[in-house]
This record gives sequence, C-alpha cells and structure tokens, in this order.
Amino acid sequence: MSFGPIYIDHIGIAAHGLDDNSDFWRLIGLVQGEQDETVADQGVITRFFSTSTTDADAPVPKVELLEPTGDDTPIGRFLEKRGPGVQQVCFSVGDLSGLLKHLADHGVRLIDKTPRLGAGGHMIAFVHPNSTGGVLVELSQRT
Repeated sequence: MSFGPIYIDHIGIAAHGLDDNSDFWRLIGLVQGEQDETVADQGVITRFFSTSTTDADAPVPKVELLEPTGDDTPIGRFLEKRGPGVQQVCFSVGDLSGLLKHLADHGVRLIDKTPRLGAGGHMIAFVHPNSTGGVLVELSQRT
C-alpha cells in the first residue's frame, strides 16, 4: 500500500513567544514565512521557517514555532509540563484518510481518526505518542 509520497514537512517547536525565538532560525539561514497564522481551534499562533527558498515538487522542510494563545491550549499545557522545545514532527503524505485507516486497522492509537483543518489550509491528523515511541507525529496533506 502506498500513502505517499511521504516527506518530512516540518518540526514543531513550542515557544513562549515567537519573536523571542525567531532570531536563531534566521541566523542559521532559514527563511521566515511572510506572515504568522493563528489557528483558533488549536489555540496557537504559528510561524514557519523554510530550509530553502526553492519550491520543488517535494515540500521544503520547515521549522514551525508554536506560541499558545492561552495557558489552557495544547501548546500552553505542553509548555507548562515540559517547557520550550520540540513538540511534534510532521510528515506530508499523499493520502491522509487512507493512511489513518491503515494505521487504525493496525492498532495504532490516533488522536484524530479523521483529518481536520490545520495551518496553511492543510488537512492534518495527529498520532498518539504511545504508538510512535514517544514522539507526537502530525500527518499533513496539502489540499
């Protein structure tokens, strides 16, 4: 079965403030996206940094800074419990719904059984860290 192509899309990093944590990524040569995005239903403001300015057939890997809009949000709770740092790894897939069904059929614990709207207008779903060796995995499909 193929649910691809599958690429590393981005690494999500929880931060107390986007501006306080952006300098490093620019200093090493990553390119900051044009605008931040608030994803209200996830209680987060995102800022992306691309590893390249070229837009090939494959998605350009990115770093995503995640600032909570409040303490009682997923990122707010993450920061309270663990502090700033890597919060998730995201893979871009070709068939998100098919992959979710395949994972569920094989006993993988899913946070999202069906795709939902995420940053950048992409459909997303999360896989529980209990099924991935402790890493929160986000799966994303470009629309």
